[in-house]
Amino acid sequence: MSLKRTTVYVESEDLAVIKEAAAREGRAEAEIIREAIHLAAMSKRTWTEPFFSAVHTPTGEAGPEDVWADKAAAYERTKRADGDGGSTRGAA
Repeated sequence: MSLKRTTVYVESEDLAVIKEAAAREGRAEAEIIREAIHLAAMSKRTWTEPFFSAVHTPTGEAGPEDVWADKAAAYERTKRADGDGGSTRGAA
């Protein structure tokens, strides 16, 4: 995956939270921002396959926990498909 440089305007309060989290977690701010952008992109993506499997409750419907677990698994699959998930420390 190749990284592209871009500029975004961010609320100062949001940036302060990101800076604080980066320091606390020992991660680069850019890594946290890239992860957030990836999550936003995935939420807007048009999927060609079902986003979650047919996990059903006794009523025949998928429960919220099942749906979220399947979404998390799909997200992890996209990160693995991208190689290392775009986590290059210190890159901005």
